[in-house]
Amino acid sequence: MPQTKPFALSIAGFDPSAGAGVLADIKTFEANGVYGLGVVSALTWQNDIEFDKVEWVSEDKIISQVAILLRRFEIRHIKIGLIENISTLQHVVQFLNENIDDPVIVFDPILKASAGYDFHRSTEQLLDIMKEVYCITPNIPEVHRLFGTDDMEAKLEGYSEYVNIYLKGGHGDGNTAIDFLYTSDHTYAFSNDRLPKGEKHGSGCVLSAALTAQLALGKDIAEAAENANSYTWQFLASTETLLGYHNPIIA
Repeated sequence: MPQTKPFALSIAGFDPSAGAGVLADIKTFEANGVYGLGVVSALTWQNDIEFDKVEWVSEDKIISQVAILLRRFEIRHIKIGLIENISTLQHVVQFLNENIDDPVIVFDPILKASAGYDFHRSTEQLLDIMKEVYCITPNIPEVHRLFGTDDMEAKLEGYSEYVNIYLKGGHGDGNTAIDFLYTSDHTYAFSNDRLPKGEKHGSGCVLSAALTAQLALGKDIAEAAENANSYTWQFLASTETLLGYHNPIIA
């Protein structure tokens, strides 16, 4: 079917507040100029400050949602967010790799929701799955849980031989927030002024979705990361509340 915009797919949780998860991803995709498709991996009971519970979507239902989209649409760029467990993640990634020619998978390793709910208690197998995706987008607490806290720079540079790593710096200190992109041959830094009321529900989802969208537009990883960083900063600056606005990028 004729389509002027590339497609991007989000596999993520449903957040009724639309600040995070698949709804936030779709808004981010569309604002970045790509057509967003969505598969629900979990139903959550939450708003921008509370998280009550989660009801997981089974792995076969996730995969069947993806399968019917693949029968109709040309999908290559996929963002994966909230997933119940390592086994489900592994099987979803395997399905994507087996059914899409050279998929570009961006995985946001949500180890703890911003509203305080702990999702993953073991991260060892995540390190193996990382080799099957294109990029991961952890924040500082998540990267500590993935790699530990010792010799962090060396570990990030080492794992970037297998997967691009976009390290979100919002949890850092100081007046400047610095994100880093680690690739197999270079490390990039993206700096922004830390906003006095810049904390936003779902900001990590927005960054990873913007990165996925920019890759779908044909940008290389460095330019895609820079553009995603810029888009996310504008999202953080858009309101003084915990729910940000998605303003379309003007080409």
